[in-house]
Amino acid sequence: MKNILRIFGISIILFAATILPGITAAFSLSPLLYFAAGAVFAAANIIPSPGRILPIRCKAEKGGAVLLSSFLILAVLEIIYIIIGAIHFFGWFTAVFWINTAVMAVSEFIIFWNGIIRIYVTSSMLGINRRIIGILCGMIPIVNIIVLLHIIKIAFSETNMEERRIINNENRKNKAVCKTKYPIVLVHGVFFRDLEKFNYWGRIPTELQKNGAEIFYGNQQSSICIKDSAIEIAGRIQEILKQTGSEKVNIIAHSKGGLDCRYAISCLGMDKYTASLTTINTPHRGCVFAEWLLSHAPEGLKNEIADKYNKAFLKLGDTRTDFIGAVTDLTAEKCEIFNKEVKNSPLVYYQSTGSKINTVMTSIFPLNFSHILASYFDGANDGLVSAKSSEWGEKFIFLESKCPDGISHADVIDLMRHDKPDFDVREFYVGLVSGLREKGF
Repeated sequence: MKNILRIFGISIILFAATILPGITAAFSLSPLLYFAAGAVFAAANIIPSPGRILPIRCKAEKGGAVLLSSFLILAVLEIIYIIIGAIHFFGWFTAVFWINTAVMAVSEFIIFWNGIIRIYVTSSMLGINRRIIGILCGMIPIVNIIVLLHIIKIAFSETNMEERRIINNENRKNKAVCKTKYPIVLVHGVFFRDLEKFNYWGRIPTELQKNGAEIFYGNQQSSICIKDSAIEIAGRIQEILKQTGSEKVNIIAHSKGGLDCRYAISCLGMDKYTASLTTINTPHRGCVFAEWLLSHAPEGLKNEIADKYNKAFLKLGDTRTDFIGAVTDLTAEKCEIFNKEVKNSPLVYYQSTGSKINTVMTSIFPLNFSHILASYFDGANDGLVSAKSSEWGEKFIFLESKCPDGISHADVIDLMRHDKPDFDVREFYVGLVSGLREKGF
């Protein structure tokens, strides 16, 4: 309702500003009204959506949605005004008619581009594909209006979600719903590092900290075998315990990180220091398609890819890399052996999540490509890990979205900083961690 009132309010203001020059010319009113109209028009374009709680990016995006909505409403109002005015007041071929028409055309041009640029620059939910569709359909009558309405809907959905999140955080800030008894350790998956400038977990850590969580990172190498990664994680847990004075930690681990942590807990004595392990889209039963690729890819090609990867990540901060070893540990055969040897500890609470991509058409590369292979060998999957492979522990949460792209292996850690209308990844993690708090962890 607030959005509707805001749209109609700004539309009326903009409409008044656009017809004022024509009225001034028609009735020989004071020239100062031209400046008044210009000032009102400029103000409405600069601050189309006043609001204090939204960050600057979201204010700009919501303003864009308001402007584009007003653009459509104004087009209808101005056409009606021109027709009625030409018939009853100033005629079709008079100077006033052309002044009115010119002012309105220029105004609509400014309003549209101001609105569309705001959304294209600021929206994360819109995605590259929808931006391209918007450009391609811009000159196709009727279709361009349908696409524009879709863009407006996405922008409002994204900013409304952000507004709800801010209000939720404000309402619960004194409750510290994510202030767990033990600190949270976020453990990354394979082929990534915990970088200071680009957080693997996107906006999730900040959201958890806003709600009272104490966050640390695994800091293990990007691609070494499970056993070696587990040794590094075990050492990291000991560092965190020493730093915080805590008796235990809660681990949230993504992808291969979940297997690394299971090994550290069960085989390296970390069960005494771990209250809970939450695995996020971890291939507990391996990836059949990865096994197929390893067995069918030419040896020379595998070695070349591994060599380039290893050299690149040594430059990015790894002290050692083992591309082939890391990938091999994720095959179904290796994971079957792993699960026989690495048993859950009764001292630790285990839970897990999984998700799936709905269609490859709108998914990000290379997950759209790997999703095709994984679908053939493993069934429903997130682009890498199948739903059946990700299930582990006492509680399993399967995440689904009605969006065409679904929820990918990257979406579950907010890697792309991309919101979805029906899945708020940051709020999901707040719920996940607050659930650990309620269990006394």
